[in-house]
Amino acid sequence: MLDINTKKTINCNGKLINFSKPLIMGIMNITPDSFFEGSRYNSEREIIDRVQQIINEGGDIVDIGAYSSRPGAKNISETEELDRLTFALNIINKNFDNLIISVDTFRSNIARIVVENYNVAIINDISAGELDGQMFEVISKLNIPYIMMHMQGNPQNMQNNPIYGDIIQEITLFFTKRIKKLQLLGVKDIIIDPGFGFGKTLEQNYEILKHLKNFKILELPILVGLSRKSMIYNLLDISPENSLNGTTAANTIALQNGANILRVHDVKEAVQLSIIESTLPNL
Repeated sequence: MLDINTKKTINCNGKLINFSKPLIMGIMNITPDSFFEGSRYNSEREIIDRVQQIINEGGDIVDIGAYSSRPGAKNISETEELDRLTFALNIINKNFDNLIISVDTFRSNIARIVVENYNVAIINDISAGELDGQMFEVISKLNIPYIMMHMQGNPQNMQNNPIYGDIIQEITLFFTKRIKKLQLLGVKDIIIDPGFGFGKTLEQNYEILKHLKNFKILELPILVGLSRKSMIYNLLDISPENSLNGTTAANTIALQNGANILRVHDVKEAVQLSIIESTLPNL
C-alpha cells in the first residue's frame, strides 16, 4: 500500500509514472553467469522474445543487466559490460517503441552512454554511488530517475561475513546520507532498494522484509528484488528454478509492508499479485 507521504510519481523520458499500484520490473540479464539460468538472454532472438514476454505479461519496466552481481561473481571490464549492453539495446530500440528501459550498472560512464544514446530512462545502481564516485554527478546531469541499492562490500566479497548492529537503522542512515547528497545535486526522482541478498545473511534479509515499512520514513518509493534469491531457496532447501511459489509469498509480504516496485523474473505472477494487492483497499 502507498504511504500518504511517499513520492507518488517519477518522470521517465517525459512521461509521469505513478505508484497508485505497484509497478513490475521485468529482469533481463545479458550475462553468461547470473544465478538463475532462466534469466539469461544472449542472442537476438532471446532478447526480443524476453522483452515481448515482459510486455505481454503486463510488466511496466524492462531492467537490463550486463554485469552479474551474484555473490562471488567475476568482475568484468567496463568495455565488456558496455559491449553487452549496446548489443542488447540496439536490438530493443530497433524492435520496440515506448518502453521504459532501466539499466542495471554501477559505472557512471556506462550510465551516461546508455541514457544519451540508447533511450534508457532509469539507472539502477547496486552500489548507490559507492563504487563510482562520479555516479551522482552524472545522474544529476542526465536528470533521470535513479534507483540506489544498499550493499555491504562489493559482489566479490559481500557475503563473506556481513555484520550489522541494528540493520534497519544502519540502512536507513546510509540512505539518509546518500539522499541528501543527491538532493543537493538537484536529483528529484530517487528510488531506494534495501538490497536483499547483497551483504546480508538469511536472517538479516528476513529482518529487513519484516520491517520494510520502516523505510517509509524516507518518503521515497521502495523497490524490492526478492525474485528466486538464496534467502528463499536456501530457506526452503530447493533450487532457484523451484522458487517461484516462495518468491510470490515473499513479494506478498513486501507489498503489504510498503514496496512500490517488484523486480522479478516472473512477470505474469507478479502482475497478478499486484492487481490483487491494489484491489484490497477498495473491498
